[in-house]
Amino acid sequence: MAPGPYTITYFAVRGRCGAMRIMLADQGQEWKEIVVNFEDWTKGDLKNTCVFGQLPKFEDGDLTLFQSNAILRHLGRSHGACGKDNGEAALIDMMNDGVEDLRLKYGKLIYQEYETGKDAYIKDLPNHLSKFDAFMAKNNSVFLVGDKISYADYNLFDLLLNHLVLCPTCLDTVPKLKAFMEQMSARPKLKAFIDTDAHAKLPINGNGKQ
Repeated sequence: MAPGPYTITYFAVRGRCGAMRIMLADQGQEWKEIVVNFEDWTKGDLKNTCVFGQLPKFEDGDLTLFQSNAILRHLGRSHGACGKDNGEAALIDMMNDGVEDLRLKYGKLIYQEYETGKDAYIKDLPNHLSKFDAFMAKNNSVFLVGDKISYADYNLFDLLLNHLVLCPTCLDTVPKLKAFMEQMSARPKLKAFIDTDAHAKLPINGNGKQ
């Protein structure tokens, strides 16, 4: 299947599409955005066409996908970012599941516990980040698995960008992750994208909290 043309249908936030946008930009891919406002979404017409009743919706030619991690894995397979063999692919899947676990905790904080749980979340954050840092310390590379970037790296990078807004010092105790962020941020196409107004001015979350 030839890659593209890609279309992302989502709200005017980074949210669940941050990682896939970052990945597409770094891979030199173009895509179209269909922006949905919350008023139209609540009418239910679009929602009823979504397999699980939620966005993002991702179109790759005639293929339509839902679920952000499935979309990332599809892009990983399409652009050689799923590991060099089955072993690496399994480890990349494992690490992406770890990213998803942390993203769910972050989402719960942002949407349910921001006023009451922010301090406790930030205090406990090193315990979560240290797991990634320790795993990366065993890999003689700046990436999570192997010596080539994977879809899980893009997902982790996006989530850590969010956390650096929440707590700018959160990487001070995790040197591997700090080096990872520096290396990822220096990738020319990725840097060019995150520096654009289209990305920089886009809200991180739908409720304005970050």
